[in-house]
Amino acid sequence: MSSSKWVRLMFGPFGLKPSSVCGVVRGPAGRSSFSWTAVCRHVSVCSARSASYTTVDPGEVKRFQALANKWWDEQGEFAALHAMNDLRVPFVRDNLLTVHRAHHPGKPLAGLRILDVGCGGGVFTEPLGRLGASVLGIDPVEESISVAQLHSSPDPDLRDRVSYHACTLDEAQFDAVVASEVVEHLADLETFAICCNHVLKPGGSLFITTINKTNLSYALAIVIAEQLLRIVPSGTHDWEKFISPVELERLLESNGFSVQSVQGMMYNPVSGAWSWSDSTAINYALHAVKTSDGAEESCTHSVNEPATTHSSAPS
Repeated sequence: MSSSKWVRLMFGPFGLKPSSVCGVVRGPAGRSSFSWTAVCRHVSVCSARSASYTTVDPGEVKRFQALANKWWDEQGEFAALHAMNDLRVPFVRDNLLTVHRAHHPGKPLAGLRILDVGCGGGVFTEPLGRLGASVLGIDPVEESISVAQLHSSPDPDLRDRVSYHACTLDEAQFDAVVASEVVEHLADLETFAICCNHVLKPGGSLFITTINKTNLSYALAIVIAEQLLRIVPSGTHDWEKFISPVELERLLESNGFSVQSVQGMMYNPVSGAWSWSDSTAINYALHAVKTSDGAEESCTHSVNEPATTHSSAPS
C-alpha cells in the first residue's frame, strides 16, 4: 500500500476539501481523498518515496473493524483505554498550557485546534473537546468513525467542538496532534512523522502514547494481557511494531521535532487503573514540539532508504 493510500485511509473518509496545500483526488462514489504526492509536491523526491512506503497495515484495519461496536463499553475490550484518560488527558492539557498559557476558566484548551490521529470511537477525542479544544478525529476504520459520530452527537457541549468528518488543511493547521496507542499499529513511522509535521503549526505539539520494545513489554502486553488475562483481544499487538523511546525520539528529531518529555506509564490489571512510573520499560507517553518543517528534509534524505525493520525476537 502506498503512502498516498495511507493518507487516503486516514483522511479520505472525512470529506477533506480541496486547498492550496493539500491535493484532493476523487475515489469511488465521488469520495474525496487526500493526495500525499500533492502534499509534498514542493519536494519532487517525495513522490518517489511515497510510491513504495506504507503506514497503515490493512490487517490492523480489519482487526479494528471487528471491534468497532465495542468502543464505548467501558468494561469491555477497550476498558484500559478508557482508564488511560486519567493520565493522557492531563498530560496533553498540562503540556499545552505550558506552551500557550491561555486563561479560559473551565475550558483550558479553548482556542486550540487538535488532531486526534487514529481516534477510534472517540474515547480520547471527547474529553479533549470538553476541555474547550476544537478537535478533529480521524481513523482509517469507517465503522469506528460512525460509532464516534453517533456517541458525540447528543452532547451539546461537543457539537461545535468535535468533528470526525471534515477538514481543510490550509485553514486548519493544528496546535497539537495526538496519537495515542496508534504508532504500534503502523507500518511506516517515518511517513507518519512527516504527516504530523506537515499539519502542525510552527511550535505545535505532538503527543504519543505507545509501548516500548522490551522483553517485559512482550511478556506483559502480549503474553499476559492478550493471551492469559484477555484484557485486550488476542492479536491486537505485534511486538515487532513496538518502538523504544530512544528510537522514537531519534525518528522524530530527524523529522523536525524536539522531544520535550518522556514519561513511563503503568497499568494495574487488578484495579484497572493507570499510574505514572519512573520506568518506560512497558508503556510511555511522549511530548514533542515542531521546531522546523521536517517534511522536505525527511523526503530528501529518505527517498533511497529502505523501510525501517525490527528484529523478530524480544530484546
